[in-house]
Amino acid sequence: MNKAFTKETDQDEDDGTPPGLALPAGTRNYMTRRGYTTLKAELETLIKVTRPEVVQVVSWAASNGDRSENGDYIYGKKRLREIDRRIRFLIKRLESATVVDPSDQENAEQVFFGATVTVCDVDGDETQTFQIVGVDEADASSGRVSWIAPIARAILKAREGDCVRFASPAGLREIEIVEVRYE
Repeated sequence: MNKAFTKETDQDEDDGTPPGLALPAGTRNYMTRRGYTTLKAELETLIKVTRPEVVQVVSWAASNGDRSENGDYIYGKKRLREIDRRIRFLIKRLESATVVDPSDQENAEQVFFGATVTVCDVDGDETQTFQIVGVDEADASSGRVSWIAPIARAILKAREGDCVRFASPAGLREIEIVEVRYE
């Protein structure tokens, strides 16, 4: 079929959810205040700065005449679709967000969402510290692990001194909870 007879949205029907960021069915979209603020700032930047700049470039490119071979126009339209997809995704995530403040946690000796946890491998001396955060704010290199990650799910409701076994991507691991704190 000729491309002239297809809608641009035929390829863009998804909700813009990047792979790996889909929430398990029936769960809430938990996030910390910092994560919520970060997503909201990205949304405002996309709407107020980035999108208007790209619209201006596309408008200028369209005024140059033949659009079929106009790289600025073609790339600009593609970029607009990407921006609009991200805006839809962010709006959807922010609307469904349940903001949790870790410092309000009443049961501070147990691991729950927002906890900063230090764990130690039972086999060795390797320790690591990470915070359990929402799916959208997870960044392992910064020490923020999603609450749906295998390690986070395994240690939920554990206490300091507990040993936990879980299946990680590298195989079966056993870790000990060294410290639990809420910041």
